[in-house]
Amino acid sequence: MRPFPSRVPPPSPPPSPPRYGRGRPDTSPGRAATGRSPSSAPAALLLVPGGAGLLALGCLASVLVAEPVQRPVALAFGGLVTLGELTRRAGAEAREAAPLGAAGALAYALLGDVAGQPAHHGVAQTVTVVLAASLLGSVPHVARGGGPVLHPLARRVLTVGFAAVCFRPLSNQGVFDDWSGPAYALLLLGLLALTTLCDAVLAVAPAHARTGWPFGPLLREELRGMVGITSAVCATGAVMALAVSVAGLWALPVFSVPLLLAQLSYRRYAAVRATYRQTIASLARATEIAGYTPAGHARRVAGLGVAVGRDLGLSGAELTVLEYAALMHDIGQLSLVDPVPAGATAGLPVAEQRRIALLGGAVVRQTGVDAAVAVVVERQADPCREQPVAARIVRVVNAYEEKVRDAGPGGVLTALEELRLATAGDYAPEVVEALARVLSRGSLTEPAAG
Repeated sequence: MRPFPSRVPPPSPPPSPPRYGRGRPDTSPGRAATGRSPSSAPAALLLVPGGAGLLALGCLASVLVAEPVQRPVALAFGGLVTLGELTRRAGAEAREAAPLGAAGALAYALLGDVAGQPAHHGVAQTVTVVLAASLLGSVPHVARGGGPVLHPLARRVLTVGFAAVCFRPLSNQGVFDDWSGPAYALLLLGLLALTTLCDAVLAVAPAHARTGWPFGPLLREELRGMVGITSAVCATGAVMALAVSVAGLWALPVFSVPLLLAQLSYRRYAAVRATYRQTIASLARATEIAGYTPAGHARRVAGLGVAVGRDLGLSGAELTVLEYAALMHDIGQLSLVDPVPAGATAGLPVAEQRRIALLGGAVVRQTGVDAAVAVVVERQADPCREQPVAARIVRVVNAYEEKVRDAGPGGVLTALEELRLATAGDYAPEVVEALARVLSRGSLTEPAAG
């Protein structure tokens, strides 16, 4: 459930290098490309869908044995979740592609009363209604070749189940009957905060298992991203539950309209961000088209640089600046009369590297790109102790890509060893070690977010 991450399409990895860690070849025969054993990663990836499947089967069996209660309420909230899935953005990169469906599911799980009458549905009915409505709303997407994505659907089931387990048994027993006003609203917000944390963990755990990225930075990044659309989803879910308690089911369409309008605005925002990314990528290709740098060099540096930045725990905004700067790090070569052979600036004298970097920063500033990107481009040739972290990463990854580009077998080892043996003023040691960790995992693309 994330706003729109500013990422270019995943870069093509270097031509089949062997996987190394800490400068030594990985000789264990059972290692996969992610650096994990072939049995542990798939097993971890099945935990979320497997748990959701078991929960769904148990809830469905319970509902079949005991007849559902308050069917009009179940149909109303089921219809709301179905509508949310029908308006889901196919192929969306956001954390929450169906905000209306998520808000309706949370409101049904946290529903205390309906027009002053207690709501009696339990955990099993809540999960069953949400699952059935989500599957029904996904039918048109399946027909168009999209369909429900297994992991987001499993997360929906588990998060709604978590919220229902925390609230429904106590609510049905009358524990919250004496809660009213701000105290009851704060209770709902507290439960929604716990549910959001649960959803973040469910989103991060498979990415951690698939790529081996540190769990802490991934979780922090997921929680940072939830400030956007997830806050609106939680707030709308809480307001819906409170409004239905007073006004009845007629409150559902009234409070659905603002979220639908927000979703429409978010789509336009996504289109603008996509166009911006495409513009940056086109500018980055100018050096390749002019023959100053090899084809794909900027994209490879950007992809590997973002991977290193994620390993070092950079935030989403910092990763965006890093990616754009890595894409445009060679743009200063367009101002040169004589091109640098193969665009390999890492072997030039320091003064020449700084001149090209300053020229590149001047070009970036004229394009209207964020000034922070221009600063990184300008300072990529400065002594590493004086550089911002993004500039250190760009310098190390660019040098690595140039060193390993034409190397044969063992080129990865040789490039890493040269970077390690360089003086501390040339390449930041912590960035070189992060690069080695990324290469050992073989994860040159970012993990998929929930």
